[in-house]
Amino acid sequence: MPKTDFLKHNEIYHGNSVELIKKIEPETVALSFWSPPYFVGKDYEKGETYESWQSMLRNVISGHFNVLKKGGFLVVNIDDILAFPDINMPKIQAPNKSKLRSPITKEMILKVKEEHPGLNRHELAKILGCSEQTIDRRLNGNNIRGGKYATQTKVKLIGHNLEKYAEESGMYLYDRRIWVKDPTWNNSQWHSNSYRAVSEFEYLYVFWKPGETIIDRARLNPHEWAEWGSRGVWNIRSVRANKEHEAQFPLELASRVIRLLTDENETVLDPFMGSGTTAVAAAMLNRAYLGFDKELKYVDLAKRRLQAIQPPLELALD
Repeated sequence: MPKTDFLKHNEIYHGNSVELIKKIEPETVALSFWSPPYFVGKDYEKGETYESWQSMLRNVISGHFNVLKKGGFLVVNIDDILAFPDINMPKIQAPNKSKLRSPITKEMILKVKEEHPGLNRHELAKILGCSEQTIDRRLNGNNIRGGKYATQTKVKLIGHNLEKYAEESGMYLYDRRIWVKDPTWNNSQWHSNSYRAVSEFEYLYVFWKPGETIIDRARLNPHEWAEWGSRGVWNIRSVRANKEHEAQFPLELASRVIRLLTDENETVLDPFMGSGTTAVAAAMLNRAYLGFDKELKYVDLAKRRLQAIQPPLELALD
């Protein structure tokens, strides 16, 4: 492909990540940091099956080998346990006789939404005095974690699949860190209706492309190295006031990964850009960025957030 046909850096593109990643100039990305769609029934996952979701992950991960610099990193933020309804599963949970059902109805939620257009799930729950799970269950007939507490739920571990796909493409697992979110989710009022645990943490799987990797301790100060640079567990509050995207991860999470694994002026990729947090962190830290999303509204959202922190750019849409 002629050099002029490659995607420009410092751009947000609308389109399919599997196809767009093929258009990046080889070995120009120092770090790719992202959280994939979780296959839990969100609007942007409609039409996906477990098999098609896994195929998409495999294709995106394999596409990284060509675009990462030698010695570069791919970091995937994901909850390692996936739970989703499966009618073929036996009912593994008897009715919970001690369960206190919320009195909040769908009609009550819709009335508040009509009175206060634009409120997100967290704000609705605060007004009605219930959990975000209750809001999601009443409106959508499911729950936020993809059916983890339903009576017919298939549970799968994901991390080993990521490792398999990375190794198939020529990369290796380098590290794994744990992101601990709000303690016991006390600010979202989530709780379990079964013997299964509430999700309180997610993993950061770090994959490495073979090549020379410079270890530069000057990227962080001594206090930062002691507090989180060398630590396997990161305690960072999750994003609660996520009005425009329900799966937004915190700016601090992206900033730590970028500062730890890249130098200024290097390029950071996010093929599932969502609200644009990775690109915003990269721009604030004087790194270049590349971002993709198949939802035009999220491309527009990411562009707005970027324009708020830097001079307007001519961002391209595919």
